[in-house]
Order: sequence, then C-alpha cells, then structure tokens
Amino acid sequence: MKLSKRVLRSALFQNFAARLISSYITLVRSTTRWQESMSEETRHYLEHESNIIGCFWHARMIMMFHAWKHSDRSRFHMLISAHRDGRVIAKSIENLGFKTVEGSSRRGGASALVTLKRTLDKGGAIGVTPDGPKGPRMRAKNGAIKAAQMTGRPILPVTGSVSNRKLFNSWDRFFLPLPFSRGTILWGTPILVERDASKEKLELYRQQLEQQLNELTAEADLTFGHSPIHPEPTGKQANART
Repeated sequence: MKLSKRVLRSALFQNFAARLISSYITLVRSTTRWQESMSEETRHYLEHESNIIGCFWHARMIMMFHAWKHSDRSRFHMLISAHRDGRVIAKSIENLGFKTVEGSSRRGGASALVTLKRTLDKGGAIGVTPDGPKGPRMRAKNGAIKAAQMTGRPILPVTGSVSNRKLFNSWDRFFLPLPFSRGTILWGTPILVERDASKEKLELYRQQLEQQLNELTAEADLTFGHSPIHPEPTGKQANART
C-alpha cells in the first residue's frame, strides 16, 4: 500500500480532517445571517414531534446542520456511507453533537434501513441524502420512501443556500457555503407514505420528494441571484443531450 493511502486511512488523519470540517461548519453557522421558511404543518412536526425523516441533496449537506435546531441534536441520526470519506464525515457530524447510521443504497442498504426504522420507532429523527453517495445528482432514490412506509413517519424535504459560496465541479456540484454570508433554509411540505402503498404509488412519492427538493433548491439559489443547478439528466433526457 502506498504511503499516501496509509496516511489517508489512518485514524490520526481522519480525526484531524473531521475536526477541521466540524470547525468550519461551526464557523459558517455562527457567522451567517440565517432566515428560515416553513409551513405551519412542517413547524408542528419539527417543534412538537421531531420524529421525522429529513431529506436534502448531498451537495447541501453542510448547511443542513443549521436546519436541525428545533430539538436535541443527539436525537438526530445522519445516514452516512461506509466508505473512507463517509467515516470522516461521520466523525465530523459526531463532533457537532449528532449521531450517525452507517449504510447506503450501494453498500449495507438493507441493514441501514432496518437501523433507521429502529431509530424512528424509538422517537429519533434521521437525515438522508436521497441522491447520495454517488448520484445521479439531485435524483431521489427509494430509501427514504421505504423508511417512511415502514414507520409511518413524515418525510420533510429541506434545502439551503447562501449569498457567498464555492461551487465545485464534482458529481453533485458540491455547494460550499463561505463564512460571513446571508443564508436561507427552506422546508418543504410533509410527505406521508401509506404503509400499504403500491409500487406505483411509492414511485409517485419518490417523484414528489425529488420535485419538492429541486424546486426548493432552485428557489433558495435564486434568492441570492445564483443560477439554479439542474439535476443530472437521466434516460431520454441524457440521450437528447448526447
């Protein structure tokens, strides 16, 4: 194994990287002038129950730690991929007082879904990036919908944007908020999935989640004059662009 790979995999490096990330998130959160918008129904779930499935795009992850301020952080569990980068992110999240659940749609997805159900059944809340960990960008997978079906808990779409940012040319167009900005957090309307929903109905819920997140994200970016980021083309859309 090359020296660089050994260093990247070492606990010392991962702890150092996690500390840097969590410190940066704290800096952004504390120096940004935030505003927040949500419906009364969404506010009820956040302030009185807090036993929800929060969904946000992978690229907007950093800003979401400001969104979850309505309840005890230790009740919030973030679904994190099991690969090396996921472990660093998990340590960063834990430094901020949140908990994590390991798994993804690509690796450990079934076991992660069972763990998420147990967390929700015990009154906790979970956070899911439905396009993570590898995309396609801003296209929702089925994990959050299945968790909602199994538990009867609501899905709450949420996103954010800031006036000063760094946009990366990564698969998800990662959105890095810069300190001393103006920021907005936008919550969508709750999505309640029936336990006996058919396969066709589950697909409609998945589309609803994807549409809400994309519309909210475009609205948040336009608030600060940013051009909206478009979802990765799929199927016929992708073929039409080639």
